[in-house]
Amino acid sequence: MSDDMPLAGFTVGITASRRAEEFASLLTRRGADVMFAPAIRIIPLADDRELERVTQQIISNPPEIVVATTGIGFRGWLEAADGWGEAENLSAALRSARLLARGPKATGAIRAADLREEWSPASESSAEVLEHLLAESVSGKTVAVQLHGATTEWEPVPDFCQALRDAGADVIAVPVYRWEPPEDSTLLDRMIDAIVVGGIDAVTFTSAPAVASLLMRADNTGRRGEVLEALRGRVSAMCVGPVTSAPLDALNVPTTAPVRARLGALARHIVDELPQRANRIQAGEHELSIRGNCVVVDGEIRALSPAAMSLMRSLGAKPGHVVSRDDLLAALPRSRGDTHAVETAVARLRVCLGAPKAVQTVVKRGYRLALDPAHYGT
Repeated sequence: MSDDMPLAGFTVGITASRRAEEFASLLTRRGADVMFAPAIRIIPLADDRELERVTQQIISNPPEIVVATTGIGFRGWLEAADGWGEAENLSAALRSARLLARGPKATGAIRAADLREEWSPASESSAEVLEHLLAESVSGKTVAVQLHGATTEWEPVPDFCQALRDAGADVIAVPVYRWEPPEDSTLLDRMIDAIVVGGIDAVTFTSAPAVASLLMRADNTGRRGEVLEALRGRVSAMCVGPVTSAPLDALNVPTTAPVRARLGALARHIVDELPQRANRIQAGEHELSIRGNCVVVDGEIRALSPAAMSLMRSLGAKPGHVVSRDDLLAALPRSRGDTHAVETAVARLRVCLGAPKAVQTVVKRGYRLALDPAHYGT
């Protein structure tokens, strides 16, 4: 494997529904295989009756304060209003309000609409926006908060709006880009299978709703416990930022994220992190690294059949420990209950690995990776 292909041999799951191909390109050019499973679908703005209702409310009774959180969400809101023939009326209502922009992209969208923001935090932080509002007292005021955009850089948690309500504000939540589960769950089910069996090295999330949707589907199919167990083990959960990772953090699933909540930063983070997380097993004279859909032997990628990968995952789950023929038989896909199938599969595995002595036969007991028993036991 070359230094310019650090993700060679790794399989990365992408749950994003937007910019998924762009994200995949950032990973595949560094050698990764990707598995697509859009976990959510965005309701088109023009078809979102709830957004239209809230927009009419704001036009009829303009709020004193409007918080714009993302550039693409703010622009999309104005474009939807234009489609409803209400662009001028919405702009007039926003012009009469005090506009706060969460960051530079929201600021740019506001100015592109010929509006002007009153204030924007240097930190691009939702917490600083909230502190600013609470410091000036919002009691008795109406505050409209654009909840989130199609990007996932920031999404106010419920506490943001609730904190304003607790301070006496009348909060209007503007639901830009609401989501629903995918109409066809085939791809999501396939990814859940891959997570459970370890056929994937990392699964990426770029929004908290995507996390919720995947876990909801796993729950509906009776696999939530298996998914959480896998994500707490060999499958890495990599998120774009802390808001996205919050649902997993609450379930004690370890997550990792880049410093900046950006798609490009997440791709670079995966390039930096995933190779460091790879397991490396010294089996006999060979170094093995078991990946989602291949085994790297002495730095060379060895593509294996599903049956061979199942055996390697079982043998690698407890390096050096003996795995019985019955347990290996249970791990084989479409096995017919014949333990001779295990012997055949192991023989093929040794050939595919190009390292016949890496898998040892333990007479009358089963098989194990050829490790020093003083370190690993039997």
